[in-house]
Amino acid sequence: MKLKIGKSSLNDFLAGITIDEEGIVLWWLGQAGFAVYSGGTRILIDPYLSDFLAHKYSDKEFKHIRLVPAPCQIGDVSALDAVLCTHAHSDHMDPGTIPVIAKNLPGCRMVLPRAEITKAKNIGIPEGQIRGLNTGEKIKVGNFEIEAIPAAHETLRINGAGEYHHLGYIVKSGKIKIYHSGDCVPFPGLAEILRSRNIDVALLPVNGRDEYRSSQGILGNFSYSEAVALCIKAGIQFMIAHHWGMFSFNTVPPEKLKKMILWTSEIKCILPEHGKSYTMSQ
Repeated sequence: MKLKIGKSSLNDFLAGITIDEEGIVLWWLGQAGFAVYSGGTRILIDPYLSDFLAHKYSDKEFKHIRLVPAPCQIGDVSALDAVLCTHAHSDHMDPGTIPVIAKNLPGCRMVLPRAEITKAKNIGIPEGQIRGLNTGEKIKVGNFEIEAIPAAHETLRINGAGEYHHLGYIVKSGKIKIYHSGDCVPFPGLAEILRSRNIDVALLPVNGRDEYRSSQGILGNFSYSEAVALCIKAGIQFMIAHHWGMFSFNTVPPEKLKKMILWTSEIKCILPEHGKSYTMSQ
C-alpha cells in the first residue's frame, strides 16, 4: 500500500465535487475528526465543528476553548453519505454539529453505537436517520464497508443488552482498510482483532491519560508509545495520530510528537495537518 500526502481540496469534498484520487482520501478535521472519500462516497468520522464544549464548560476549570478553528463550517457540508460517531461524548457526537448536518442533509445516515441511540435522539438526530451498530456488525455505505469493533474508553462499557457504548470502526474500500479506534486504551484482544483484518492505516489518539485528568472526568486514550506498540503488534504499517491540538488541558505538544515520530522506525507515523490530504492506494 502507498500513502501520499497532497493538497486535494476538503472544500471539494464538502461540496460534492469529484476528487481525482484513487483509493481512500482522508482530511483531518481536528480532535478525532476525519473526512473520508472513496469513489464518490463521502463520510465524516467524529466531526467536532462547533464550539459546543466551550459554551458548556465556560464556568469550569477546563474551558474547552479551541486552540485552532475548525477547518470548515457546518454550513459548508452540502454532500455527505454518512456520519460515523464512535461514542456519545460531545467532541465525537457533537450536539452542535451532528443534528445540524442531519437537518440539512436528510439522506445522510448517522451511524453510531446502538447503546447510544436514545442519547442521539435526545440531541436532535431524527430517528429515521440513525443506524445503530454493535460490535461485529457491518454496514454498507456507498463505496465503503464499515465494521464496528469494541473500544475501551478507559474500560469496555457494555449495557444489559450486550451493546457496547464505545466502538472503533474499520472502513474498507476496495483492498484498502483503515481503522479508527475512537477514544480507546489498550485492551486484551484488540491487536489480534486488527491483525486478523489486515489493516493498512490506523487512526489513533495519542493524548494519553493520567490520574488527575481521570479524577476530573476526562477519560484517557492511548499514549503515543502505546499507539505505536499496537500497530507493531497488529502488523499495521501506517499510523495517523489524532486527538491532540484541540484543548490545552488534553493534548500533547506537537514538538514532542514530532520528536517521537522521528525516533519511530518500526512503522510510518504521520502527524496530520489541516489543509493537507492523505491518500491511500495500492
